[in-house]
This record gives sequence, C-alpha cells and structure tokens, in this order.
Amino acid sequence: MENQSLSDDNMKEDEEEEEEEAEYVLLDLDGLPPEVHIPPNAPYVLSGLDTLNPILTIDGKIKLIGQYDETIGACLVFDESDAPSVVHEEAGPSEANLFPGRHTLDPKQTKSKQVKPVTQLQKILKFRLLQDCETEDAREKPKED
Repeated sequence: MENQSLSDDNMKEDEEEEEEEAEYVLLDLDGLPPEVHIPPNAPYVLSGLDTLNPILTIDGKIKLIGQYDETIGACLVFDESDAPSVVHEEAGPSEANLFPGRHTLDPKQTKSKQVKPVTQLQKILKFRLLQDCETEDAREKPKED
C-alpha cells in the first residue's frame, strides 16, 4: 500500500514539472518611425518566438523584426479600470440640503482609476521595420534560454 502512494506522489510531481509556466513578453513598438501607421484592431501574426529575432506581421503589410531585451529588475504589468464614483448622502438638516434623503455626486471630484497588478515580465521584445534581406537570417537562429 505504501509503494502505491509513493508512486502516485512521484507521478503527480512529474505531471507538475511537465506543465510549463506562462512567460509574458512585452511587445515594444516605440522604435518604429512615425510614418508607420498601425490601424487599431489590425490583424497580426507573431512568428518565431523561439528564435532570437521573432517576426511580427501587421495587417499583412507591415513586417517588423524583434530583438529580446532582458529587463533590469521587475517590470510589472497593471490593468486599469474606472473606479466607482463616490456618492455623498446628506445626513442632517441643512439649509443647503435641498433634496433630503437623496444621493449626490461631487461635481468637483475628478474621475479616478483602479489599478491592479496582472503579472511581471522578464523580457521585452523591441521591434523595428524588417528589411527584405533580413528575413532569412532571422529565421535560422534559435533562441538561447
């Protein structure tokens, strides 16, 4: 019976090791010239992530070549959403209380945002325009981990 439970534990450990941990990469397009216009919601294909220089094709027209950069320290990714508005309710009598028992929003209050962490990154993939002569070179080199 003990041998059965030990082998079950070993199988569980092997299964956990086989599961790959997700790795997030930031795609940096800031290095593109200003004349390159990327339409919003344009379809794209990202290929060669396992090479030193992945290729990003946007809208079937714009071809970019990437290069990995390691981050220094932690690079955190956050999700931003609108925070709920603060509602005030008049509690006591007041000459200014024209609508007793009603809720009011403060018109002077600026809209606030809620920010929550999503993940952290170790790599940034910086892209630039791909020259025709670079296509074959980029595909041949596997990425070293």
